[in-house]
Amino acid sequence: MGIDLVDLKRIKELVDDRFVDRILSIDEKKMYDNIADEQTKLSYLGGRFAAKEAIFKAVSKGKGNTYYKDFSVLNDENGKPYVVSNHFTNDVIIHLTITHTSDYAMCYCLIEKNEEFK
Repeated sequence: MGIDLVDLKRIKELVDDRFVDRILSIDEKKMYDNIADEQTKLSYLGGRFAAKEAIFKAVSKGKGNTYYKDFSVLNDENGKPYVVSNHFTNDVIIHLTITHTSDYAMCYCLIEKNEEFK
């Protein structure tokens, strides 16, 4: 399990092209670049940052050989977030929930092994 809470004011202070490129994968950046509203953009970026921090906490980042861009947090057709990464095998299921307020973004992550793949 992992959880992370992000103060969006702090993210707003950090936002520049370098920060965005360090945090977002190519697919996430495409979504980010298509968001017109600045507050929505900030919430999106903060949510992705929180999600990746929660994932790192859930897997106990270890030797530090993973980067934010190694994980894409995307949404299915119903808006449910899911993770794409080559750091996980098919026998792993990652559950995410991301929530936002005007001031904060939070993500809870639960990683489980799928027994069906044994």
